[in-house]
Amino acid sequence: MKKFGVSQSVQRKEDVRFLTGTGNYIDDSAPQNSLFACFLYSPVAHATLERVHVGAAAGMDGVRAVITAADLKAHNVQNRMEASIIDLPGGGRGADPARPVLADAKVRYVGEPVALVVADTLAQAKDAVELIEMDCTELDAHMDVKPGGEQLHPEASKNLAFDWHNGDERAVAAVFKKADHLVSMRLEDNRVIASSMEPRGCWADWNDNRLHLSFAGQAVWPIKAELKTALGLKESQVRVTTPDVGGGFGMKAFMYPEYIAVAFAARALCRPVRWIASRSDAMITDNSGRDLHSVVEGAFDEEYRLLGYRVISHCNLGAYNSLFGQSIQTVVSQVVLTGVYDIPATFFRVKGVYTNSTPVDAYRGAGRPEAIYLIERLMDKAARELGIDQLDLRQRNFIPPEKFPYRTFSGEVYDVGNFGRLLRRAEEESDLRGFEQRKAASAARGRLRGLGVCCYIEAILGDPKETTKLEFAEDGMLNVYVGTQSNGQGHETAYAQIVSERTGIPFDRVNVIQGDSDRIEKGGGTGGSRSVTAQGTSINLASDRLIGKFAGFAAEELDAEENQISFDDGTFHVSGTNRFIKFLDAAEAAQMQGKIDLLTTEATSELTGRSYPNGVHVCEAEIDPDTGKTEVVRYTVVDDFGVLMNPMLAEGQVHGGVGQGIGQAVTEHAVHDDSGQLLSGTFMDYALPRADDVPFITFHSEPTPSKNNQIGMKGCGEAGTIGALAAVGNAVQDALWDSGIRAVDMPFTPQRVWGLLQHSDEGQP
Repeated sequence: MKKFGVSQSVQRKEDVRFLTGTGNYIDDSAPQNSLFACFLYSPVAHATLERVHVGAAAGMDGVRAVITAADLKAHNVQNRMEASIIDLPGGGRGADPARPVLADAKVRYVGEPVALVVADTLAQAKDAVELIEMDCTELDAHMDVKPGGEQLHPEASKNLAFDWHNGDERAVAAVFKKADHLVSMRLEDNRVIASSMEPRGCWADWNDNRLHLSFAGQAVWPIKAELKTALGLKESQVRVTTPDVGGGFGMKAFMYPEYIAVAFAARALCRPVRWIASRSDAMITDNSGRDLHSVVEGAFDEEYRLLGYRVISHCNLGAYNSLFGQSIQTVVSQVVLTGVYDIPATFFRVKGVYTNSTPVDAYRGAGRPEAIYLIERLMDKAARELGIDQLDLRQRNFIPPEKFPYRTFSGEVYDVGNFGRLLRRAEEESDLRGFEQRKAASAARGRLRGLGVCCYIEAILGDPKETTKLEFAEDGMLNVYVGTQSNGQGHETAYAQIVSERTGIPFDRVNVIQGDSDRIEKGGGTGGSRSVTAQGTSINLASDRLIGKFAGFAAEELDAEENQISFDDGTFHVSGTNRFIKFLDAAEAAQMQGKIDLLTTEATSELTGRSYPNGVHVCEAEIDPDTGKTEVVRYTVVDDFGVLMNPMLAEGQVHGGVGQGIGQAVTEHAVHDDSGQLLSGTFMDYALPRADDVPFITFHSEPTPSKNNQIGMKGCGEAGTIGALAAVGNAVQDALWDSGIRAVDMPFTPQRVWGLLQHSDEGQP
């Protein structure tokens, strides 16, 4: 086993620059002579926009330009954002209203960009924005996640974007009629704000008839394609780069209006222009996450087998379709809707609704946490109502190992899994036998203690193809060009480990290059936990090709026939002799001899199928009945991530994901009033979890290698969040059950939990 190879907890190589303050983030990388951009965002949620008065702002000292939708039109800029639209059962598609770059004729949410000011200094730009006046007539805001209300778009009657479904509705109805037991519940998946440590930002430069946009994101190629279209440029005229990124979580995966507007400004002024969102800007403009309401129903037979499952949801799209907004709660969520259970009949229906709020899109897990929250909360309630042990109920309904590969109702094919083994390991590692003793100890201190379990599965999403280019550089390093984009996950370390394992080239001689559309022709970006699985497979293929290319050259250098050459641990050997040459020495010799074609190779791989990380989360929560404060006090995770590239990185991803899950479940909630104003628009009102809100999290690996990639990996980036929501929710429900409370829902804020306890004698909130 190599010291710096696969499955070793190698320390992150990128941490040196991050921890010493030498990271190169978007604000660090902007050209020194950049002008500063500041946006006027709509202060109202819904209004007709008659005119935008910019004269006073344009006349201020230092102001170089004030740009509105009229300016974009005058210069033939496409004032429309792109979005994916889902196909509907029986034909037709979801609604496709235009989302402008800068507001035109109407504003539809607080935070919609209306105008852009560019000035010599940021202070001048901010002051000028204050002088812009909007002539508008306010309209009623539609804030209910149900069809109806003041209509936002003529293309969406009653604000209904789509009515989508999948599954056999009649078969499910028949199962429910003859079932021995029926269990149902209503659940809310509360809206959250991603709150990345580094807010969104970009800078743009127009030089030699060419645009360079740099932004803090998750993939450069979709942004390049949309910029090209919006600005009417040739592909060769656009370069997009991404420096270090301080967190993305799905929220930074998309094009935003600011990027197009800033790019236009740079071209119009022939000067670099920089824009960094303030925290207040970010909270009203970053795509939100989650925000759906569901009715969940299960039909069980006399042996407590789940025979039928029905989910009816309403999801909030916000004011417009974001890039994946329509897909997240429909075609993506259905992939794992039935979780780890063998359910004969399933029906899933979702209505997407426009509201006068910030658009909603992918947030860590993107549809999978929402789906697992529903099935696992239902299984917990079923166990309570049917009087059966919650672990026993799950064991009875697991997909058995002999049924793999297993096709779900949506057509998804799980390749492998052993859910019962994971649950048994979790029972042991979390010391479930000692729970009653811990509960009694809590009670002695006047606290209510609850136990929550979640058995989850997720699916690796995104493009199954990925490309890697390997290049021996003149400085003796091996450059690895990748199509993914790290947002802090540790890609540079993981990829270097994979290369080192395959080629034997020392870990510290591997240099990972990412996020530059000029240097890397194509890539799938980062999202859906795809990065290490898709890119790692491609790196292996490229490594094998590079080794193969050098075999003949090594034979020449060693005065042997190519069929006599073997390769092991970074060294080419002549079989049956003691003659050898190190890979790096061979590369140096090839450079000296001018054999440039040997020094670079490229490979594109395609996964044969998705992989499906899965696991068990066990949470213990404690509630102070006097204040309603909920505290997660004990947390255990047993995960099947297949073959781990770096156990330490995997554990770190789980810790971060669980922390975000606890945040949504216990502290976070994006709240609007009836007029569409965000009431939780600062960290004084929007409660991110703090260090003391997250307990020590124990992590254990119980792998079953995937069959859909040659390494057996499964991905781990989003799994922590996917398992956490239901685990915490079930723990809180358990803590409150003895008080007569039969329904609880996120977020479990002190006010909400205290209110439930005040009405506990009613049995329902």
